Amino acid sequence: MLIKRRRGWELPENRVTPEGIYLQRRDLVRVMGLGAASLALPGIALAQGADPSAARYPAPRNDRYGVPTPMTAEKQATTYNNFYEFGTDKSIWRDAQKLEVRPWTIKVSGLVEKPFEIGIDDLLARLPLEERVYRHRCVETWSMIVPWTGFPMRSLVALCKPTSGAQYVVMKTLSKPSVMPEQRDLLYPWPYTEGLAMDEAMNDLTFIATGLYGKPIPKQNGAPLRLVAPWKYGFKNVKSIVSLEFSDKRPVGFWEKLQSQEYGFWANVNPKVPHPRWSQATEKPLGSSERIPTLLYNGYAEFVAGLYTNRTAEKLYM
Repeated sequence: MLIKRRRGWELPENRVTPEGIYLQRRDLVRVMGLGAASLALPGIALAQGADPSAARYPAPRNDRYGVPTPMTAEKQATTYNNFYEFGTDKSIWRDAQKLEVRPWTIKVSGLVEKPFEIGIDDLLARLPLEERVYRHRCVETWSMIVPWTGFPMRSLVALCKPTSGAQYVVMKTLSKPSVMPEQRDLLYPWPYTEGLAMDEAMNDLTFIATGLYGKPIPKQNGAPLRLVAPWKYGFKNVKSIVSLEFSDKRPVGFWEKLQSQEYGFWANVNPKVPHPRWSQATEKPLGSSERIPTLLYNGYAEFVAGLYTNRTAEKLYM
């Protein structure tokens, strides 16, 4: 059974925030020393409550991987979301506020020197944060450009100390049916599971996000910890991570379990390879009335194409 989803072009038309306005806001936060909640969206700030990591935002910008434009308006990116644990439509941000993100523990297991658990704030204390502006491309053909804050995934992998036998890292979302109502439907393979090959996880581009728009990441966007692999379709980017398992076996992700002919393990963006039910040649940015051409690897081929040189026999683009 497949979840019925509205397509990306069924959103309200709102204007995109120019990057210059966002950067001015970011500088204002630094100069005035304002807390993150003071400039948050109406309603969302109150719902989020105090976050013990808020003082660490905004973080220094890393432009090494480009600064694509135009920046998506914050309201668009934080109120048009996929988070199927809370519902099957895009307007789940209010329901997602029920998620409690403190205390939050991440379990590390599998092929590591020593399994362990670590709290989110202890993890943040050990890793420096930075901001990166990345494109995001959903398999449904909507897209956005947003400023994530977090740290390279390779830093997290180093902290986990996998053994030489580890070939994949498997990540899972929180399982809490009392808060996440869709998890009560036993027809679906909860908890949400996704994974990367180790060389993908160690690639410089792969990012673990803890913040968005210069403050802690909203719950509907995957708080407090989510994967950002911007050259892959969005369903690979598992949210609200509670565990990392290092394995010598390739994991089967949530969507792959539901429909393997449409959603595969690699899920790299390629405009020339259509989804079985629609074209991937173009996309519609959130807030825009126009469709634009989709780029190979979502525009990040120079950083990731080499990962797949010896994997051309596999279905890399689904």
